[in-house]
Amino acid sequence: MDYEVEFLPVGDSNGDAICLRYGTKDSFWVHVVDGGFTDTAETVLDHIRDHYGKHVHINNMVLSHADNDHACGLVGVLKEMDVQTLWMNRPWLYASQIIDSFHGNWTLAGLIKEIKDSHPYLVELEEIANSRGIPINSVFQGHQIGQFYVLAPSEARYVKLLPDLGKTPQSYADKKGVIGSIWEGAKGVIDKIREAVDIETLDENPPATSASNETSLVQMGVFGEQRVLLTADVGPEGLREAVEYAKRAGLYAQPTFVQVPHHGSRRNVTPSVLNEWLGQPLPDLNTKRGVAFCSIGKDADIYPRKKVKNAFMRRGYPVHATRGWTKRHHRGWGERDGWVSSTPEPFSPDVED
Repeated sequence: MDYEVEFLPVGDSNGDAICLRYGTKDSFWVHVVDGGFTDTAETVLDHIRDHYGKHVHINNMVLSHADNDHACGLVGVLKEMDVQTLWMNRPWLYASQIIDSFHGNWTLAGLIKEIKDSHPYLVELEEIANSRGIPINSVFQGHQIGQFYVLAPSEARYVKLLPDLGKTPQSYADKKGVIGSIWEGAKGVIDKIREAVDIETLDENPPATSASNETSLVQMGVFGEQRVLLTADVGPEGLREAVEYAKRAGLYAQPTFVQVPHHGSRRNVTPSVLNEWLGQPLPDLNTKRGVAFCSIGKDADIYPRKKVKNAFMRRGYPVHATRGWTKRHHRGWGERDGWVSSTPEPFSPDVED
């Protein structure tokens, strides 16, 4: 099946806005994952109208998780376009399952209101969808969205993470207390260290990413022999849950396309989880297993982190970063007039300590 995956620019800061279509040029599905910031809505709308057609509809609109750099732009798109199904998790629906975590500080009604007040853009998406008769589906491991299979999170893990949304994860706080003084003392002396193709310094036990990031959807698109892995801002815990489920469900295959999680943050991947998904490091950088895209803000120069970029390259996945441009990966759709080939990021011997 022909498909294309397009990462759109989201402004100066990091965020995600991804447009996909698959099928044939005469009959295809449109799948939108995340919408960046509020201003990104126009970018998404213009892209779909210019390249897919002025009168197409969105078959599936998917919100990967509740952070505003992924959700806010979807509000404007949902207002303007015909959307068949909205897939998003609404944390207030699970208030009764987590209220005991707050030691009697909330009534159920009060907790629901507090969660909604903290996520006004999710509430607005819900209100727009309801007013337009668009069904809203919760989305967890085991669900299928068109050609995409949801590998993580499981509903149980999502609910477990909910009490920590918007907080510093305890696991990170513990680590910071132990190593913070060492880090603060050392960073002024050694800012960079050296890597090589056969020398990897990516941390196997990095400080934890946020609970909200760990609720991110991990989706695997299956297009014949091609596999498209979308990871949003997920961390090592979610990536491991996803690969374990994919193997149990008979869905696992090394992806031919993969999204670098959380814009290339060092907290979101480890060597072992990359080995599970992408394979062991290769002896040189000339062997390719697939390609990786990383959504980067125009002025977010420190991303993707060099350790992370090198780790993907080492496993046969050259990394292409958006940096204010639209990046397109496709099979069977042909080239676009005026578009030029993307140049992957270079390997970096000097990486962040």
